[in-house]
Amino acid sequence: MKIACNSEAETVAVAQRFAATLKPGDVVALFGDLGAGKSFFSRAVMRALGVTDAALPSPTFAIIQEYEAASCRVAHMDWYRLEDADEIEMLGVRDYFQPPWVTLIEWPERAKHALPNEVVRVSFRTTGIESREVEFGNSTFD
Repeated sequence: MKIACNSEAETVAVAQRFAATLKPGDVVALFGDLGAGKSFFSRAVMRALGVTDAALPSPTFAIIQEYEAASCRVAHMDWYRLEDADEIEMLGVRDYFQPPWVTLIEWPERAKHALPNEVVRVSFRTTGIESREVEFGNSTFD
């Protein structure tokens, strides 16, 4: 399913609806170019899940940020800076792919084989200064 978002407010509304479908154990793989909206969308999802931390920084340098939400824990990961899949494995990411975690992963293409077999795929394509197309689907990675 593809959805056009023509403003930040529309993107937040889509993220809120999407967050309502998530349950502990879900892994969300976020695809898109730099600046396409992956981190913005992730923050909106986390807020919708009940994360109340004042700051929700991008995990670009920390790699993994952990949060408490209303009915789950949230792991927000950014694999952009990692050089190879072995680095990802050494971080113990598989522990986050089961309840009580909902896991959001930016740049999952860095190590598709490290992902569980089933993930929720969210792809972002910039279509204008504030507009983007968000595509949702389930994926099975071999």
